[in-house]
Amino acid sequence: MSDAAADPGVEPAAARRGSRAVLAALIPFLAPYRLRVALAAVALIVAAAATLAIPLAFRQLIDVAFSGALVSDEAVDAAFLALFGVAVVLALGTALRYYCVSWLGERVSTDLRRAVYRQVLRQDPRFFETLRAGEVLSRLTTDTTLIQTLVGTSVSLGLRNLLLFVGGLAMLVVTSPRLSSIIVGLLALVVLPILLFGRRVRRLSRDSQDRIADTSALAGETLNAMQIVQAYAREDFETRRFADANERAFASAIRRVRARSLLTALAIVLVFGAIVFVLWLGAQAVLEGRMTTGLLMQFIMYAVFVGGAAGAIAEVYGDVQRAVGATERLLELLQARPAIVAPANPRALLRDHRAAAIEFDDVVFSYPSRPGERALDSVSLRVATGETVALVGPSGAGKTTMFQLLLRFYDPQSGAIRFDGIDLRDLDPADLRGSIGLVSQDSVVFSADAMENIRYGRLDASDDEVIAAARAARVDEFVARLPQGWRTFLGERGLRLSGGQRQRIAIARALLRNPPLLLLDEATSALDAESERAVQDALEEAMHGRTTLVIAHRLATVVDADRIVVLDRGRIVETGSHDTLAAAGGLYSRLAAMQFDVR
Repeated sequence: MSDAAADPGVEPAAARRGSRAVLAALIPFLAPYRLRVALAAVALIVAAAATLAIPLAFRQLIDVAFSGALVSDEAVDAAFLALFGVAVVLALGTALRYYCVSWLGERVSTDLRRAVYRQVLRQDPRFFETLRAGEVLSRLTTDTTLIQTLVGTSVSLGLRNLLLFVGGLAMLVVTSPRLSSIIVGLLALVVLPILLFGRRVRRLSRDSQDRIADTSALAGETLNAMQIVQAYAREDFETRRFADANERAFASAIRRVRARSLLTALAIVLVFGAIVFVLWLGAQAVLEGRMTTGLLMQFIMYAVFVGGAAGAIAEVYGDVQRAVGATERLLELLQARPAIVAPANPRALLRDHRAAAIEFDDVVFSYPSRPGERALDSVSLRVATGETVALVGPSGAGKTTMFQLLLRFYDPQSGAIRFDGIDLRDLDPADLRGSIGLVSQDSVVFSADAMENIRYGRLDASDDEVIAAARAARVDEFVARLPQGWRTFLGERGLRLSGGQRQRIAIARALLRNPPLLLLDEATSALDAESERAVQDALEEAMHGRTTLVIAHRLATVVDADRIVVLDRGRIVETGSHDTLAAAGGLYSRLAAMQFDVR
C-alpha cells in the first residue's frame, strides 16, 4: 500500500468505490468541454453506423452482382460506389473522432495535473510527513498519463466497440433470429467470468502504480542527497536499493500484465468459441438451402464484428481498470483536506504599519506524529511592536516550533497566538503569511536566476527594488562575478552557489517582502566571518523599527537583542538581556560560558 493511503490527511474512500463511481469523478474535468464531447460522440456514431453498413453492401454484391443472374453494369457500379461512399464516411468519422478524443485526453490530463498540484500545495505539514515528494510526482506524471490514455483512446475505442457489439448483435437478430438467439445466450454465459477477472486486473493495476511511485520516490530522495551519497561512498548501496525497488515494480507490473493477458485470452476464446459454433450451424443451414450465401456472409461479418468488438472491449476493460487505479490515487490527493484552513469570514490585517505585536497565550502544542510529547508546554510570551526578541536554547527546546505556529503551519492544542491582537485562527493563513518574512537555516534557492529568486519575496517588485534588497543583503557582491550577472541560472537548489551565498539570497528575498514581522532562523549560520558581519549590519538595518524574532545557537549574534528568551523542553525558563542572563547562573549562563570561552 502507498504511503498516502495510510495518511490521515488523504481520503482513502476512493479505494473502496466501484469503477464507475471512480471514473465519474472525472466528469467535472470533461464538463467544460461538453461541445467537443458531443462532436466526438456524433463522429463516433457516424463511424460505427458506417462500419455496420459494410456487411449489407457485401451481401448485395454477393447475392445480386455475383448471383449469376442478368444484372446491368450500372447496378454493379452503383453497388461498388455505395461501398466506397460508406468507406469515405467511415474514414471521416474515424478521423474526427480521433482528433476530438485525443484533444480531450490531453486537455483533461493537463487540467487534472493542475488541480492536483494546486491541492497538494495547500496541504499542511502533516500531509508531507508521510507522503514523499517522489510519490506525488509519480501521481502527477505516470497516473495522469494513464488517464490521458483512458480519455483520449480507451474510452473512445471502448464506446466504438460497444456500439459495434450492440449494433452487430441487433443486425445478427435481423439477419437470422434463430442463430443470433443462440449467440446471445452463449455470450451471456461468458460475460460473468470476464467481469470477475477484471476486478483482479484493477487491484493489480493499482498495486503496480504504487510500486512505480515507490521507485520514483526513492530515486528523488537519493538524487536530492547526492553529496551525502558520494561522501559516504554509497553509490553501490543506493544502486542496489533502487534495483530492488525497480524489480519489485517489475514483478508487480508482470503480475498485472499476466492477469490482463489472461483476461484478453479468456474473452477472445469464450466469445469466438460461441461465434464459431453458431457459424457452423449457419453453414449447415446454407448446405440445406435454408439460407443464401450472401445472407451467411452478412451474418459472418456481423459475427466477426461482434467477436472483434468483444475482444477489444476486454482489452479496453483492462485499460479502464488500470486507469481506475490511477484515478483512485489522484482522487486521494484531490480529496485531501488540510487541517489548517481559512475561516468562513476571516479578519483582515492592517497593511500600512511597519511592525506587529505578537502574543503567545498559554500555548500547548504536540506534533501530530508525537501526540504524547509536548513540543511547547504552557508557553506565554508577549513581543511588543518593533521589539527584537531572540529565542535560544538546546536543540528540541521548541524554538522552531514557535516559528511554525506563528506561520500557522499547525494550530496549538490549547491556548492562543495573536498577531496584532487577532487570534491566528481568525485570519486567512495566506494573509497572515503575507505579513511575515522568513529566513530559514536551510536556505531554499529555486532553479532560476538570482533576480527571480529574490523577486519570489514579492512578485510585483521592480528590478530596481530587487537590486536594492540584494545590495542590502550583500548579494550584489557575488552576483557581479557570475557569468551572466543577475540573469545567471543558479542551478537546481542553487548548487552553483556556496552555502553563504544561498543564505544571502534568502535574506534579500525576506528584505524585499518588507514585512511587519521578521523571523530569522539562524539567518547567518552559513556565512563566513566577513560575510556575517556585512549581513548582520544589513539585518540590523532591516530590523530597525520592525518586530523581529531570532532563533540563534551562536549567542554572539543576539547579544544586542532587546530581550533574550531561553527555552528548554518546550518551556520558557529564562527571560532577560544578555548581561542579566549571563550573570544569573542558569541555562543561558552555561551556554554563554561554553561559547564565549571557546572564543
